[in-house]
Amino acid sequence: MQWFEPLELSLRHLVTVSKFALETLSVLCVIVGTVKTLQVGWRSLGFNSPHTSTFNKMRFLFGRWLALALEFQLGADIIGTTVAPTWQDLTQLALIALIRTFLNYFLGKELESEQKLQREMQEERNS
Repeated sequence: MQWFEPLELSLRHLVTVSKFALETLSVLCVIVGTVKTLQVGWRSLGFNSPHTSTFNKMRFLFGRWLALALEFQLGADIIGTTVAPTWQDLTQLALIALIRTFLNYFLGKELESEQKLQREMQEERNS
């Protein structure tokens, strides 16, 4: 099976590069989300907008970027365990996936309620 070893080595390199790329995208999502959120906060400083409205808008915006970052992190973890995982690797992945899924679920629920609140506030202004 000498022909198999170069393929396995190539797959390991592909996994390493892919995992790094996904982790990089995750970090970039957090950075971009932070910058965009700070821009919204900065722009609202000069206006007479209600504090809670700006705060909720910032939380909603940043929360969406964090949810995207979590998805990229989970993808990186899944890819990282594709080549000859040990039971410890699989257990660790299961726990990480569970924690991130839990965080993502509740973040999504919070974002939904924020979005609903924003719509209600918009409807009140329009009435």
